[in-house]
Amino acid sequence: MALMPVADALSAVLAGAEPLPEEMVALDAAYHRTLAHDLAALRTQPPQPMSAMDGYAVRAADAADLKARLKVIGEVAAGRPFERTVGAGEAVRIFTGGVIPNGADAVIIQEDTAVDGDHITISEAADVGRHIRQAGVDFREGEVLLAGGSRLSDRALSLAAAMNYPELAVRRRPKVAVLATGDELVMPGSQPGPGQIVYSNGYALRALARAEGAETIDLGVAADTVEATTAGIRRAREARADVLITTGGASVGDHDLVKRSLEAEGVEMAFWRIAMRPGKPMMHGRLGAMRVIGLPGNPVSSYVCAFLFLVPLIRALSGRKVIHHRRASALLGRDLAANDQREDYLRARLEAREDGTLIATPVTQQDLSLLGNLAAARALLVRPPFAAAAVEGSECEILTLPE
Repeated sequence: MALMPVADALSAVLAGAEPLPEEMVALDAAYHRTLAHDLAALRTQPPQPMSAMDGYAVRAADAADLKARLKVIGEVAAGRPFERTVGAGEAVRIFTGGVIPNGADAVIIQEDTAVDGDHITISEAADVGRHIRQAGVDFREGEVLLAGGSRLSDRALSLAAAMNYPELAVRRRPKVAVLATGDELVMPGSQPGPGQIVYSNGYALRALARAEGAETIDLGVAADTVEATTAGIRRAREARADVLITTGGASVGDHDLVKRSLEAEGVEMAFWRIAMRPGKPMMHGRLGAMRVIGLPGNPVSSYVCAFLFLVPLIRALSGRKVIHHRRASALLGRDLAANDQREDYLRARLEAREDGTLIATPVTQQDLSLLGNLAAARALLVRPPFAAAAVEGSECEILTLPE
């Protein structure tokens, strides 16, 4: 089978990926969930003109003269409006958030007044509207302030609360199950025997999925047998996973049993080789409603493929407006040789110059097993197939990695 271009592979992974059903959740449970619909304000904020400062509510016409002496006829605190109307020569003591009394159209801050019994004199003239938050200056009832498909930030939750929503309609979180394969894998904290390595891929994959808003299911490590691998696949279906991620066993060796196991379980395979580096032996298929992505076992390949394909899939299933990674421009930190037929994703360090220009310097060793270099990288430097040699200082494209 010919190597599939990266863009075609991503299109296949995302084909038919519709937003999952919506559900109602309390505000405190909605953080980083995807809003299912546009959200319109249920009230006007502020509902009435309110004071922006501590001071005195007055008629601006009475406060034009710096020698004006006004009688204080009452007090307004937040939540306790003043019932009377402010007349000529009168003032009302007011605190921040207090409703502007009828008749008043300006606020003189307390620092610009001198108190003499039940009167004040002013040292700063007031204009109409001074230090007043007018009704609706923040938002008005019916105004759409949060767009469906947006991921709810902490600030968005505060806004939704002010709009008077105790709960929100959000998309269900995608369930992502992660199944590792390989007799050579032992868990962290174990003492590896001859030929064994410590399992690490799943921790990055589950963290990456959770950061994008997915629920994760750890299916552990399956032995290198068809029976163990198919048992893991069945557990994913029983858990009603939306996505099954396998890691390892995606190559063509005698012990790489994932493809055989998936097909034996009825997976319709869309592809299993991609024209990219790292990650050529990646698989994708469908098992009923469950999407399957078979990642290589090499830690760097596994992570890069998950970043490029799993993250957009989670976003699509979550109903996010922005699905694809945004590419940025940088300058090369060192010379690069010409590229071959595969799209290359080089792990790179990033440095910002004083003028804000980003310098992307690929790490010297791009070996697919080097987790130290992956952890130190802050970006993937993207090189198209058959890209010509590039010199230090020339422009390049990068994808920034999560912090």
